[in-house]
Amino acid sequence: MNSSTAPLRHPLIAAMRPAQWTKNAVVLAAFIFALGDRTQQVPLTNLWRVIAAAILFCTTSSGIYLINDVRDADLDRAHPIKRLRPVAAGLLPPATAVTFAVLLIAGSMAASLYVNRALTAVLAAYVLLQILYIFAMKNVALVDLLVIAFGFVLRATAGAVAVSVGISPWLLLCTFWLALFLAVCKRRHEKVELNHLPGATRPTLEKYDPRLLDQLIAVISAVTVVSYSLYTLWPDTVAKFGTHLLGLTIPFVVFGIFRYLDLVYRHAKGDRPERILLSDGPILVNLFLYGLSILAIVMFLRFR
Repeated sequence: MNSSTAPLRHPLIAAMRPAQWTKNAVVLAAFIFALGDRTQQVPLTNLWRVIAAAILFCTTSSGIYLINDVRDADLDRAHPIKRLRPVAAGLLPPATAVTFAVLLIAGSMAASLYVNRALTAVLAAYVLLQILYIFAMKNVALVDLLVIAFGFVLRATAGAVAVSVGISPWLLLCTFWLALFLAVCKRRHEKVELNHLPGATRPTLEKYDPRLLDQLIAVISAVTVVSYSLYTLWPDTVAKFGTHLLGLTIPFVVFGIFRYLDLVYRHAKGDRPERILLSDGPILVNLFLYGLSILAIVMFLRFR
């Protein structure tokens, strides 16, 4: 899509980035794992609450994207890919984008009260964090990566508070490390693969060194696998679920990390994690089998 051809969809819808909504699947994690937790009696009827929380994070994040695109419009116009974003391309007036952003965020906050106030608080924390990121922390190297990761921790927390269940610190830690892994891989792609293109990189990327990013990826990928392995086999987890079966899902996590590293280093991908997660065959099959195994284990534990 460009300014000289007809867009495939309305510029406002495109600017809301519906492809990015896949990130909010993290909201469902606490509910799914709680179903197999013998210490928590979670009725299946609470499913609507966690689905509502995920939808509200989708609409809220879309509002944030609109604000981000207005803020970065000048920089985006110099970027070989981001120049196609509706605001930067002149297809969506900044005033319209801001208006809809406010409506999406305010409407989501109001709707979250129908779930519970705890969800509203988490959603407010997410909005505040993202606003700080857009207007300040985006330009602080390393801190920008941590903010992205904490955004996913808030998503996971939202799923827990929406259905009033406890969430394992290990699960939050795994969420943090996985999100950080994807964020660092994306920064590496921008630094290594796009650095030769005029206007392709942001000022922040000048503060990153490819060797540092490679080392961070190695460390974080290892920590992610170890954290998940410890979570599934930790005595408290085994006591809550009454089984070691969750350990059987570790190979799926290991393969997912390995495959993603292969895409980053051998295929020069990693700039758009949401696209990789929806288009790469091996990762799609791996995610399906992982989800199926988790669901099978949880249902087995719940109804045995």
